[in-house]
Amino acid sequence: MHRTRLVKTVLIIILLAGLPNLSFGKEAPQNRLPNIVLITADNLGYGDVGCYGNSTIKTPAMDRLATQGVRCTSFYTASPTCTVSRATLLTGRYPQRIGLNHQLSAKQNLGIGLRQSEKLIPQYLKPLGYATACFGKWNIGFAPGSRPTERGFDEFFGNASGNFDYYTHIYAGRNDLYRGTEPVKVEGYSTDLFADAACDFIGRHAESPFFLYLPFNAPHFPSARNKGPGEPNIWQAPATALAAYGYAEDETDPQKRYHAVVTALDTGIDRVLKKLDALQLTNDTLVIFYSDNGAFMLPGRGLEVASNRPLRDGGITLWEGGIRVPCIVRWPGRLKPGSLSDQPWISLDILPFILAVAGGERPETPVLDGVDPLPELRDETRPSPRRFYWGFRGMQAVREGRYKWILPKRAKVAQLFDLSSDLSETVDLAATQPKVADSLRQAFAEWRSQFP
Repeated sequence: MHRTRLVKTVLIIILLAGLPNLSFGKEAPQNRLPNIVLITADNLGYGDVGCYGNSTIKTPAMDRLATQGVRCTSFYTASPTCTVSRATLLTGRYPQRIGLNHQLSAKQNLGIGLRQSEKLIPQYLKPLGYATACFGKWNIGFAPGSRPTERGFDEFFGNASGNFDYYTHIYAGRNDLYRGTEPVKVEGYSTDLFADAACDFIGRHAESPFFLYLPFNAPHFPSARNKGPGEPNIWQAPATALAAYGYAEDETDPQKRYHAVVTALDTGIDRVLKKLDALQLTNDTLVIFYSDNGAFMLPGRGLEVASNRPLRDGGITLWEGGIRVPCIVRWPGRLKPGSLSDQPWISLDILPFILAVAGGERPETPVLDGVDPLPELRDETRPSPRRFYWGFRGMQAVREGRYKWILPKRAKVAQLFDLSSDLSETVDLAATQPKVADSLRQAFAEWRSQFP
């Protein structure tokens, strides 16, 4: 009798072992720590990507990434400007907590910037056995002690500033391309150069876990001060990206040239993803992609060609167009492909997420302001609404559940919006729902009072 049960048990085990794994909520067994690739775009709008509703701009790689992972529709950046968004991403802490809540100037970019006592993502990961690299836009200070290779990254190739010429790599009259801590001269389109460096790094670390931070400088708008005498201040894109639309190399329409800049960015992302595929690393790699802040709306300067539709306004404001950005997360076998998440989360959550993925412990100090979003990304839970806070250039905002409270710049009266029915922030409910408005106002005041 016992022998019969034993035989049946063995047969059941054999049958179960042959069945496919149908659960995306269970982690597949792994022989090593997962690789982590964190990609950021620069001022890419919520409405600039195909899978977010843009029917004109060609973004096949980002769209494919969404079919393979989770597309997030309520993802926020902790700041609507480049320097601060990057500092908060890498520290997992609000700008008020880290003491950096302004965009660095040309001179400040070569200074200390983010205080050197702050701990960055790679400094958490290196003790866990990760190789680390940053290729792209740094923008949080480049004084001795502030540079990437002095803050946890094994390798760095990119620009210190917030914005430089895509081809000459000039920023405010100086060369702004560095390898490690030394300035270098390298020919090429910046998006391609950073993608090349990323692919090379992946190839050299295919046998061990790595953390790759890939902060592209695209599609940041061009700046006249970074051009040589007589150079036109136009959106810069390679001929191949322009040709994808049938545009000529000398196309002058800024809208069309912007299309090509975004498509060139998409092509760079595609090359990195294909490198993971070629080395059979895709299933062992968590990929997070998002934009550092919303696209800038700059009327009267010929630069208002990006899109944050259907959101209101754009970068350097606390309207949804400035802080709600595209975000896609892919982790094969752990996150269901082609899924959609409308759960609000924020860039401050990325460090806790990465720590959990890497098997690290959340520290008691420094204080981290985010949480691990994996349960929500798996749609395993519908947590109580969280509160997110923003304070920037005299503007204040709070998001909790369906409501957003905002005090615009130079305004004496705050406004309240129900984002579940009014994503474009058009109907002010402050007068009809004063208790909700006052509750969020008080919440902001209490939150802000904890910082100097």
